[in-house]
Amino acid sequence: MKTDLDILLEDLKHIHSDFKLISTDKVEVEEWVRWKCRYGCKAYGKHLNCPPYVPAPEETRKLIQCYDKAILARFDAIPNADVPPARIHHYLWDAIKELYDTMFEFERHAFLSGYYKAFALVGLCCSYCDECIPEREKTVLDQAPKRFCEHPQKMRPGMEACGIDVFKTVRNVGYDLEVLTSPYEKITFFGLLLLE
Repeated sequence: MKTDLDILLEDLKHIHSDFKLISTDKVEVEEWVRWKCRYGCKAYGKHLNCPPYVPAPEETRKLIQCYDKAILARFDAIPNADVPPARIHHYLWDAIKELYDTMFEFERHAFLSGYYKAFALVGLCCSYCDECIPEREKTVLDQAPKRFCEHPQKMRPGMEACGIDVFKTVRNVGYDLEVLTSPYEKITFFGLLLLE
């Protein structure tokens, strides 16, 4: 039996309290976002939750049309002080894992509460393995690369990797988000849980 939405939201606050229930018409999907991944991100092609291994923006639009509401969760990232910021993925390693684990728990709890269509999207590159499959020497990926993932139950696609304009989406619902000019500024992550 499906739990009342208000009860679900209260339950989710015990997992992570900084989120907003939003309408999916606030989620912006744009073609240019994936181009920024392709031309500008050092991680392009190195993680199974990033392009070219994730759905394209058109598929993302179709997915979002299957839902009428979502939860947008905000996370204050605490960097690893022992790692230089130039190695940004490792600098943020623990914070990324926290985001991924929390969004997985959101999805799992919603599913077990009767929201069987619940699906989480995360941000940034996956940090579950020291090296993702595409980064490993002598790896040959076929047309179904995700089957090689060591954490398929928890790994989810990155919002920006699928074409979601995270800046515009979070601004649409009242969160502040600006481009950072230094890795020493406060870093904020977002995750999205689609609900029906």
